[in-house]
Amino acid sequence: MQPDPNPWPVPPGPASPLLMCCGLVTLDVRQVVERLPGPDEKVVASSVDVAFGGPAANAAATAVALGVRARLVTALGSGPTADLVRAGLTAAGVQVVDLLAGEPGAPAVSSVLVTAGTGQRAVVSTNGTAVRDLRAEAEVVVGAALDGAGALLVDGHHLGAAQVLARVARRRGVPVLLDGGSWKAGLQDLLPWVDHAVLSADFRLPAEWASAGGATLTRDDAQLAAVAARGPRTVARSSGSGPVRMLVQGAVSGSWRALVPEVVAPQDVVDTLGAGDVLHGATGAGLARGLDLPAALAEGVRRATVSVRHEGALGWVREARGPL
Repeated sequence: MQPDPNPWPVPPGPASPLLMCCGLVTLDVRQVVERLPGPDEKVVASSVDVAFGGPAANAAATAVALGVRARLVTALGSGPTADLVRAGLTAAGVQVVDLLAGEPGAPAVSSVLVTAGTGQRAVVSTNGTAVRDLRAEAEVVVGAALDGAGALLVDGHHLGAAQVLARVARRRGVPVLLDGGSWKAGLQDLLPWVDHAVLSADFRLPAEWASAGGATLTRDDAQLAAVAARGPRTVARSSGSGPVRMLVQGAVSGSWRALVPEVVAPQDVVDTLGAGDVLHGATGAGLARGLDLPAALAEGVRRATVSVRHEGALGWVREARGPL
């Protein structure tokens, strides 16, 4: 699935920390174009690549590249597409727990157009919307799946399974990290079990959450405060190349911090695909190693900054140099 026959670092050993991930896996068809096509227009791509994708999958592979073991609970099933994706994850050193094992299945296919010159990407995908609620299947595997985990990352997909894992993780004292790429129906039921929520610039709460602390939700800080009021003790939001804004809840009140990423010149941006997944995967790997959230998130920001200088979500792993 990768043009390089041996792109992955040597996987971490059994004594390494473990990041547990739960969420979406896709098959990504990535094409580089000079510009996006208009209505009824065809454009010719300069290159094409087929690889696994999805927030939780990319995060798990990121953790492995940084010397942290990764176990991924997801929905694959059996079939040609599922087998192709599973082979890619195995090659990346990710242990897969398939909640659709023994059933026919086909992961969602994401069509990704990357604009040459800017690295901006446009994505079309069904995500996990066609997969049934997997709460019952998760109840069967949750005990063994979380054994040895230093942190749990959930990406908001397969929410029933994520809730099962997050509740057990909370009881075991395992920190739960949410990759909040976008709001998804039912996410309000997961938030009480989340310790740290790291949101994308595109994340917006539903309209019925009208205010937080008297401020309108059109302001980013108010959005963070509203999410924090539902459970997470730390809430942060990325902003592309801008600072990551972070609200850390204290015993009396919250405090605000900002993490400023390294500046990347526009001409050095090759591909922004999966940068958020890398941020979350590196942050989760840091939590699994015992770092606090600010320190882990700082490492996530650093790794995401590196990732945009390379093709694809995981092109940067060839430059990985061992653990965090």
